[in-house]
Amino acid sequence: MTERFVSEHFKSPDSHLVATDGLQYQQPSITHGRTDIVSLTPWLAPIVWEGTFNPVLLDSVYQKKNISIAVTVFAVGKYIMFMKDFLETAEQHFFVGFRVHVHVFTDRPNEVPKVKMADGRKLSVHSVPNSKRWQEISARRMEMIQKLIEEKLKGDMDYIFCLDVDSKFHGRWGTESLGELVAVIHPGYYRDHRSRFPYERRSASRAYMAPDEGDFYYCGGAFGGLLKEVHQLAQTCRKNFEDDAKEGIEAAWQEESHLNRYMWINKPSKVLSPEYLWQDFKPRNPEILIIRFSGVVKNYNDIRPN
Repeated sequence: MTERFVSEHFKSPDSHLVATDGLQYQQPSITHGRTDIVSLTPWLAPIVWEGTFNPVLLDSVYQKKNISIAVTVFAVGKYIMFMKDFLETAEQHFFVGFRVHVHVFTDRPNEVPKVKMADGRKLSVHSVPNSKRWQEISARRMEMIQKLIEEKLKGDMDYIFCLDVDSKFHGRWGTESLGELVAVIHPGYYRDHRSRFPYERRSASRAYMAPDEGDFYYCGGAFGGLLKEVHQLAQTCRKNFEDDAKEGIEAAWQEESHLNRYMWINKPSKVLSPEYLWQDFKPRNPEILIIRFSGVVKNYNDIRPN
């Protein structure tokens, strides 16, 4: 896709931040704050944790912009069972008060639950085929995200977040998460040295990460950003996956492996802490003051086709 196509077909919200006149909030400090976590990457991107932002101030800024957020969620096969909790908790916590359009991809469109949505929020269902291998379902997501942006969203939406359906919201996920390219740090590896990250280690793969490479290990189950940035990510990861497949290679964690390679080269402009995709089977570590979104406990043998 050419740069000309990108500039002509994708909206790009003005980066100028204008607060509401007369808004009252606590004075910020550059000398006092959380000391148990790091809130800035080496390339100066914010790492978002509870206590590092003011939600009232941020919401007032972005309400002026009248932004719109698309969401993709895949509920193929038995994963449809998670759809009701996902949608209901999203209504309670995900960009409350903003325009949101949820796009559900499923092979069981008649089983998508009817959930009452607030004004300005809507849901669309897209029929997709099932597969005998969960790895293939995972791998096709980047292709479908790319096509959705090109065919349905360009010129209409501002931001997009791609989220796993077998998850639910517990706390606020809002304007603090907005950025050009947004990644979520995986809760299983955020305390580990990069040598323990489950990157693709075979040099023949286009997802390959050398032993001394990598910043963080990012989740494949939650990422987003401006429409044009996520389009470029999805397009690149899809092509690399397909080129690998032509040579008989499947990366260790399919799309997640390719996503991590992409974000090693194309640094995210905002990084979300593990608050934004915790794992329900894990005890909460002391630095996790709130769990905003989490993967629910499940038996993969019961829900995956292989």
